[in-house]
Amino acid sequence: MIGLVELDVTEARKLLTAPGSEPLSMTAFLVACLARAAEQSPEVHGYRDWCGRIIVHSFVDVTVLVEVPTPERPIAFPRVLRDAQTRSVADLTAELRAAKGESFAGPPGRILHRWGRAVLVIPGGRRLMYLAMARSVRIRQSIGTVAVTSVGMFGGGSGFAISPPTIMSLEMIVGGISIRPRYVDGEVVPREVVDVAIAVDHAVVDGAPAARFVADLRRLVESASVLTTEDAGGGGAP
Repeated sequence: MIGLVELDVTEARKLLTAPGSEPLSMTAFLVACLARAAEQSPEVHGYRDWCGRIIVHSFVDVTVLVEVPTPERPIAFPRVLRDAQTRSVADLTAELRAAKGESFAGPPGRILHRWGRAVLVIPGGRRLMYLAMARSVRIRQSIGTVAVTSVGMFGGGSGFAISPPTIMSLEMIVGGISIRPRYVDGEVVPREVVDVAIAVDHAVVDGAPAARFVADLRRLVESASVLTTEDAGGGGAP
């Protein structure tokens, strides 16, 4: 199930680029908001194990694609941001920037590098590999259950992006940012708006919990509260 959502990031952009401090990452900000909203509605990143049981984690590990150097050319590898629901935007920004200089971005990158080429030569190998990654609790604890992909930085301007289904239970695809008229406090004013697509597994989560999750996400993003409070996060147990 995929929902297309417009989020007002005017206040967030001001705080992320505040004078006198190093700019913070918009991707890190959205990861922090997404993880906190997912902590409040943990079923949105649940998944089924090999026995068909729904598994729900109390922590929120978010995988983000990071372009890292390889001997041939830069390649996007997944980086797992552990316990993202408890971490500050500055902390997440620092990890994402540090990951760009690493050979592999984390456990998912090592798994794909080690087994990716091998499974390509086996008939049905890729499907079996991703099925194992999707159903295995142990592998899920390594690769996470939530993914964030940012494509707006490449195209510029507004626009949504929709990716093919992945093994992640919850995915946010971040599109472009543009200036649009919004109705605020009785007036129509120009605001900065980002387009995002939210994908959840409808076989695991119903529409009502998914709608509540999106409402929480909107509140967190548009209020920019994760940037204005001293609270580091939701504090979910691992």
